[in-house]
Amino acid sequence: MMIHEITEKVGRHRARKRIGRGRGSGHGKTSGRGHKGAASRAGWSRRAGYEGGQMPLIRRMPKRGFTNTQFRQLYAVVNVKSLERCCDKGAEVDVRTLAEAGVIRDAKLPLKVLGEGELTKKLTVTAEKFSASARAKIEAAGGAVVEIPRIKWRRAAAASNKAARK
Repeated sequence: MMIHEITEKVGRHRARKRIGRGRGSGHGKTSGRGHKGAASRAGWSRRAGYEGGQMPLIRRMPKRGFTNTQFRQLYAVVNVKSLERCCDKGAEVDVRTLAEAGVIRDAKLPLKVLGEGELTKKLTVTAEKFSASARAKIEAAGGAVVEIPRIKWRRAAAASNKAARK
């Protein structure tokens, strides 16, 4: 392939716009920035949703409903069929071993085991939560379920005050 064949397909190299190089260039004087105001000055950048001082759309819309995004608990979710596929018979399975096997992304989130699929191997599964069907399938295969209770973090002073009140 020759260079002239590439430029036929892609198009010719377009020269950059030379701003602030006199009136004859068509982009002299204010350099396409207009007159005065924040946008004409150096260092100004528009943040997402900025409407030039007008009340932003997000604030004009009515707020409805409920969201628990700041309080929800995220879990690394694994199905029983994934345990069947990645684990050997008699293995001890926890968040770390699943992360190393590449079944879940990382070991930082608590593990939740769901019951989709079948399990024939005897496994010892350690997790924060189990669905009822997952628990039944693991135990039916002769395995063991070890549930780690999630401890809610509390400030030490608040916990001692509560104990003192009782």
